[in-house]
Amino acid sequence: MIIDTVCRFCSSCCPIEAEVEEGRLLGARRKSFLDPDKRLSCAKLAAAPEIVYSPARLTKPLVKKDDGSGFRETGWDEALDRVVAAFRHHRQASGPQSVAWLRGMAADWGAPWDYPNRLMHAFGSPNTIGNGSICFVARDFAHTYTYGSMAFPEAKSAKCIIVWGKNDGNTALGAAEGIHWAKEHGATLIVIDPVRTALARKADIWLQIKPGHDGLLAMAMINEIIQNNWHDTEFIAKYTVGFERLREVAARYPAERVAENLWLSADQIREVARLYATVKPAAIIDGNGLDMHREVFDTTRAVAMLRALTGNLDKPGGDVLPQPVPARNIQLRERLAADAVPITCDYSLFNTFSETWGNQVQGCVVDAILEEKPYPLKMVVVQSGNPLVTMADATRTRAAFAKLETLVVIDMFMTETGKLADVIFPASSCFEKTQLNRSSIRNNPIILQNAVIDPVGDSWPDWKIVFELGRRLGYGEEFAWQTAEEAIDFQLEPAGVTVADLRASGKTGLRLEAARYEKYREQPLKTPSGKVEFFSSRLAEAGFAGVPFEYGLEDDPISFADQRDDYPVLGVSGSRDIRFTNSQFRTIPALLHGGAGCVVDIHPDDAARQGLSEGDLIGISTPKGSIEMTARLSTTVRPGMVRLAWGWGDFDPRASLNVLTEDDKRGPVSGTSTSRSFMCRLQKLELGATGKSR
Repeated sequence: MIIDTVCRFCSSCCPIEAEVEEGRLLGARRKSFLDPDKRLSCAKLAAAPEIVYSPARLTKPLVKKDDGSGFRETGWDEALDRVVAAFRHHRQASGPQSVAWLRGMAADWGAPWDYPNRLMHAFGSPNTIGNGSICFVARDFAHTYTYGSMAFPEAKSAKCIIVWGKNDGNTALGAAEGIHWAKEHGATLIVIDPVRTALARKADIWLQIKPGHDGLLAMAMINEIIQNNWHDTEFIAKYTVGFERLREVAARYPAERVAENLWLSADQIREVARLYATVKPAAIIDGNGLDMHREVFDTTRAVAMLRALTGNLDKPGGDVLPQPVPARNIQLRERLAADAVPITCDYSLFNTFSETWGNQVQGCVVDAILEEKPYPLKMVVVQSGNPLVTMADATRTRAAFAKLETLVVIDMFMTETGKLADVIFPASSCFEKTQLNRSSIRNNPIILQNAVIDPVGDSWPDWKIVFELGRRLGYGEEFAWQTAEEAIDFQLEPAGVTVADLRASGKTGLRLEAARYEKYREQPLKTPSGKVEFFSSRLAEAGFAGVPFEYGLEDDPISFADQRDDYPVLGVSGSRDIRFTNSQFRTIPALLHGGAGCVVDIHPDDAARQGLSEGDLIGISTPKGSIEMTARLSTTVRPGMVRLAWGWGDFDPRASLNVLTEDDKRGPVSGTSTSRSFMCRLQKLELGATGKSR
């Protein structure tokens, strides 16, 4: 039997067809506009049965043994009651705000983000915290402050495509297929990336930019476009504010002045600006490469302004503003006390730019535990995340989570974070739960993630765990739903859509209205002025730059740049391997087989100069700590720069990249720390008697 659903092994939310026989998942295939023999393949999806039925799956609740020597299996009643008792104890002893819920990306950001917010707000805590300061949400924030919502590229229909800090061949295969299709049909492809990715090799122009300096490139391009009158004067006059201020600030970033600092030539900057501004329609695909740098907010604002400046905003083949699905906000934020201050209170604009994104600066969790600022956290529930591996400054993060009085983890597999937990709830996979993903309500069409098999073992879907906690805490009315379908029907009631409707439209999804373009002609944008804001009065009134980079770069965007004499090599975290998602799935043999493994990419010139060879064991260190990886000689990086494999901290703690990164300095608007690029040093290590393999 074939069942339509959505894969949630990563954040792409690919629509798929699952093959099920006698209640068992046999396989799955991704839907695509391409013929089957031309589609890109996803290793994770190919290994779906192996992931779902892995012997490493957590299938029963676990509680820490009294002597601390490990875990024992238990039933759901005991596990839930222990957690509920902890909630109540900490509320009584330290107030409801002393309990936080920390979300990773693995449970998605639609209804599964709304449910814990609803629970925590009913409980009285403002501290449901996501990871959006270093992934996506800070960029959404920047788009929203520029033209009211995040714009989505229609790459398949574009004539010019800029891929900026993204490698969809390893992250979003549907998007990658659209890029390849457009390129094959004549589109000009420009890739901006410090690393020579597979997409960069296909590009007409590849800008090997200095990491963390993308915002200066965007400002230089803006200046070129304005100086050469390539901007859309009619659109700017009718639908924007602050153009003269933008012109003034951008003039401080001429190509010839900034090029050397970007590792580019002035001619490269001018050519890319000309192509983007004059070849229509043009789309910009910005990605995670802009995240994880302190300047992500202003960088993304500047990139967003390029779209509006050239008239590519909300045009077919350009970057299109969403047509969101009417949905009920079920988070109950209004239930919080007026004086309920979140631990992320230093980032109030970020906390409030969206009605539903909420609080996203995850580093504040560590601050509140270790430094008790703005007040102490005593208990954290970690849902589908692994902060000991994925958060910056892993040593400090580990110290924080070890200090907690109560740690609860919800996950499919044991993780480094889970090993510290007091209680672990076993979570069901995406094939075992029905849910409404955020990607399906922020824009048409709506596509339902259907449960196609029953939960494996005694695992529970995330929604069921949250609902049951809520009921046992006394919020039976707030969590009266007995099924995911009931909750989804309630949330989609304003749209007049039910789960039954979505299932009837499973092949293609349910579109509430036809795609519309240039919507700004009919309705104001969701900004204070109702227009694109090249200058933001909201930011200026809050003491921030009204125009991106109005005050320049205050500090070098690269971590430990002031210590480059001792740490002379530029390290970047990379590549997001399609086989894994962050630290997930390295327990799956099929996904480990045949890949590059945990390696540090070193340019052959650097290797020759330092006496390093392929396969050598390399020690990499920063002021924060040291790790070990195996050398791979590669021209994907330039001399003086190395790329370190990401996400291997569970598989081999000696290779946990975030031991090297810092969270000491954060962007003042989005709270983002630079954990993507850092100065480091290399040292050849001697193999032990048995050698080393990864």
